[in-house]
Amino acid sequence: MPEIDAKSDEILRALQRDGRISNIDLAERVALSPSACLRRVQELERRGVIKGYRAVVDREKLGNGFCAYVAVGLSDHTKKSQEAFERSMALAPQVRECHNVAGVYEYLLRVEVPDLASYKTFHTDILGTVPQVNSITSYVVMGSPKDERA
Repeated sequence: MPEIDAKSDEILRALQRDGRISNIDLAERVALSPSACLRRVQELERRGVIKGYRAVVDREKLGNGFCAYVAVGLSDHTKKSQEAFERSMALAPQVRECHNVAGVYEYLLRVEVPDLASYKTFHTDILGTVPQVNSITSYVVMGSPKDERA
């Protein structure tokens, strides 16, 4: 896959800040003609560099203001155990992200719930009942001075 040139990188950065920007405004921001800008955006989409567009929502306003990152260790390291754990997490609406990571733990989860009591329920009744789970370490988010997730 060809590398991203400086102009396409500029387009990507602008779209990451505002995915709803009009093509005319985007073209002006990156100093291209609207047709050239549109061709570049379409090519980035075609190549899968741009995977989609999303709304960034305020989870607190939706009632899920409590966020924790959870490191999970599995009891065994087989593919079967990993797949079973991943299926369980896919079914848990509290789990907003599930990452298979290298290091001491096998998985890192981002969990969003209304409050600490709800997190305890998730920890005990959902995550704690998954047979593959051997260890759970929770990191409660106190604040997020930088968050560029879309």
